Amino acid sequence: MRVVLTRAAGGNDALAARLDGFDVVECPLIAIERIAGPPLRLDGADWLILTSRHGVDALFARLDGALPRVAVIGPGTAESLWAHRVEPDLVPEVSTQEGLVAAFPPEPGRVVFAGAEDARDVLVRELGAEFLPLYRTVALAPELPDADLVVLASASAARAFAALGIAAPVVSIGPVTSAAARDSGLTVAAEAATHDVDGLAQAVRLAASQRPSSPS
Repeated sequence: MRVVLTRAAGGNDALAARLDGFDVVECPLIAIERIAGPPLRLDGADWLILTSRHGVDALFARLDGALPRVAVIGPGTAESLWAHRVEPDLVPEVSTQEGLVAAFPPEPGRVVFAGAEDARDVLVRELGAEFLPLYRTVALAPELPDADLVVLASASAARAFAALGIAAPVVSIGPVTSAAARDSGLTVAAEAATHDVDGLAQAVRLAASQRPSSPS
């Protein structure tokens, strides 16, 4: 069974390593462009929110000075933060912006949300967070190989895949990505129970167990 992984280049290795027994093909549907700017200082902030590994890496490429308390959206982002030897102060049980809002302490003070240019605005609206765009996602239109399952790890990837007009079921990293996929007319075969590489691997195996093998 062929499984196509669609994260930006360099982001598929960990999942591919967990998919023994599958014909795994990497075909990025998005590219990441960091937004240039001066060194970043977070003096006076009480909390910093990060919602992706791309945000973590872009932040540390420009960070000048100490970090405030850090909240991350889920275990995947936490793992990226650990790679920079920083322990997150808050990881919600539900890996969405809504889950972060629910997990935040009352009166959190000054909150900075550093993320993608086109990020959802739930944190800004609900927590009064200041928004700091660090990168943008750019949709790609590759020639996708024949696939039994396509793995989507972001709403941006879901929309990029839908634009290709290919009728293949998808495996989603979480509810926001699933909603974007369904809104775009895609069929979600499985959604990761935990929004990280392990959750995606389990979801791929679940979806594969429910599908007959194809000759692709």
